[in-house]
Amino acid sequence: MRQETSALSRLITPRRAGTVALAAAGTAIFAALGLPLPFLFGPMFACLFAALLGAPLQGIKPVSEGARTILGVAVGATITPEVMHQIPQMAGSVAFVPIYIAVIGLVGVPYFHKVCGFDLATSYFAAMPGGLQDMILFGKEAGGDVRALSLIHATRVLVIVTIVPAVLIWIFDRPLVQPIGAPASELPLTELAIMAAAAIGGWKLAQRIGLFGAAILGPMIVTAALSLTGIIEHRPPREAILGAQFFIGMGIGAGYVGVTLSELRRIVLAGMVFVVILAFLTFGVTEIVVLLGLASPVEGFLSFAPGGQAEMTVLAIVAGADLGFIVVHHLLRLVLVILGAPIFAAAMGLRSRER
Repeated sequence: MRQETSALSRLITPRRAGTVALAAAGTAIFAALGLPLPFLFGPMFACLFAALLGAPLQGIKPVSEGARTILGVAVGATITPEVMHQIPQMAGSVAFVPIYIAVIGLVGVPYFHKVCGFDLATSYFAAMPGGLQDMILFGKEAGGDVRALSLIHATRVLVIVTIVPAVLIWIFDRPLVQPIGAPASELPLTELAIMAAAAIGGWKLAQRIGLFGAAILGPMIVTAALSLTGIIEHRPPREAILGAQFFIGMGIGAGYVGVTLSELRRIVLAGMVFVVILAFLTFGVTEIVVLLGLASPVEGFLSFAPGGQAEMTVLAIVAGADLGFIVVHHLLRLVLVILGAPIFAAAMGLRSRER
């Protein structure tokens, strides 16, 4: 009992409790003002502004990772036999994913290296549209600037998560009002228990085998198997998905703790300009796949918007988009970047400075 109390006290520190309280206040303000996605944007912007003002915020990494397992289950639950039958029809738009990644690299690396003045290793991994943690890890191994990589990728996710809803509402006329899930009281208890087991078990199993993005991909794979066999027929309950939004938003905002004015001017601004470049590339590839009849405008846009997988999942759900279609594209992007980025880095002669 004493050990459990000690572990709990280490997890819930005053700084973390204050961060959660601030995030909750942001959620309440956004909800009261009727702003979209209050459980995502409220915590994100409240913590972002407080972090930039120097507040000593601290996220709760185990809880944030646990929240991502909920979205992994949500994605897995959408992978039904009907979705599997549609995969051949996605081949045309999926074929654009590697081309899209290559163009991002060809534009992004020179931008960060020649225009912004970062070293080649930092420029390369800053340009790659992969997962934040993976790109930081690979960049560190290649001798890149870990702080710069952290801020650039955090800025990419922050800005994309901010502008994508506005694009959906004002350009595609798609209000973000779709139900994110049924309340827990309406779901069978046995199915809730199975989903909880899939979330935790899939996460831990994926961690053990070293799978990238374990918190999302592990639960997604396990739940997809359960969905394909008819054991699971629902997404996680509304309360769980709202909780996932809350902790993901809080984590994004709190990631800016300790940012200096110099870093804002040089690194964060460089990241924001890169997002503008990515926006043009995203709209370009979306226009192509839509004109070719390979995707509808909303699905095409969300499939190629280079945000984080968890954040894009939330936006796809509330926009009522084809989640299976979108997830296939994002999974391929992440797999290609995570597998290919180290190979191309080695071919470019990028090696750790510690060797």
